[in-house]
Amino acid sequence: MSQTKEVIRAGQIEIRFLLESKDSDGQLAMFEFTVPASVKVPAPHSHAHYDETIYGLEGVMTFTVNGWPVDIAPGDSCFIPRGAVHGFNNLQPAAAKALAVVTPALIGPEYFREVAAIINAGGPPDLEKIKAVMTKHGLVPAPPPR
Repeated sequence: MSQTKEVIRAGQIEIRFLLESKDSDGQLAMFEFTVPASVKVPAPHSHAHYDETIYGLEGVMTFTVNGWPVDIAPGDSCFIPRGAVHGFNNLQPAAAKALAVVTPALIGPEYFREVAAIINAGGPPDLEKIKAVMTKHGLVPAPPPR
């Protein structure tokens, strides 16, 4: 059962869902995401109702989980428990790709489509609108570092 999956582009970041809630009876969602070198990435955040596991596919992404940096290269993984403040960057000179598995499947393509619409509208993104979309989908924006 091979299907072409939608690629959602939020700025230069690409997201492609492989499994959604409807595919797993709500148990898990799985998506690939590709981050070009030195591109603006989402603000640090947490989520109270689901866990996230990241698995490196290509290049190296640096995740920061509760203040600790973790480099995720191909074959490396990182578990992000509920409530952990996390974010990521691609600090390398080449694009990086990772797989995210979310359990249970409380995030889907709708979140990324809504964020992409704001980011891709042209001009500086409206951060208040992005925060509202994050909150609507169960993400908690982290306060700025002191």
